[in-house]
Amino acid sequence: MNAFVHRHHSKLARRLDRTVARVLAPARVSDSVRRLTARLLRYGAVSAVSSTLSLGVLGVLVATRTLAPSWANVVATAAGTFPSFELNRRWVWGRTGRRSIVAEIGPFCAMTFAGLALSTVAVACAGAFAASSGFSGGLRTGAIELANVAAWGSIWLAQFVVLDRVLFAARPAVTPGSVSPSSELHRSVSAP
Repeated sequence: MNAFVHRHHSKLARRLDRTVARVLAPARVSDSVRRLTARLLRYGAVSAVSSTLSLGVLGVLVATRTLAPSWANVVATAAGTFPSFELNRRWVWGRTGRRSIVAEIGPFCAMTFAGLALSTVAVACAGAFAASSGFSGGLRTGAIELANVAAWGSIWLAQFVVLDRVLFAARPAVTPGSVSPSSELHRSVSAP
């Protein structure tokens, strides 16, 4: 199953890259801009998938009044976090292999927690506004979901930059016999 998913994602990524190259070719855009544009489009597609999942969960929990809007937001964010991490890691930035808790999962969860905090404040305020305004049913749910989208949308581009330039940034390949910056640092720290 994992090989099937990886093969399917790779094929889709190549197709998207070719489409971006065709669209941007007349503008004589550099390869790095084309790759960045393709990554940004894939990131947008991942956001659409994880947002659809999160908003679906949020909508059901709010519409049925199963949870208060702020707690429903926590559950909805948790539901969308794992697919977002995996799709971003594998499809957008092409990472495979073992996940690093310190270098990948921890920072991704920290960014998600920051977005969760902002969106929870937003949905709590929207829920209070909807209650004081007498909104019911779909209007109440819509106001709460709109607050969620606005909060996450406000940090969307900043999160892309952090993921692209820090978390999943391309690292120079270390060939046998070459010195990596981390091994040089280790030697300088551990030297007598």
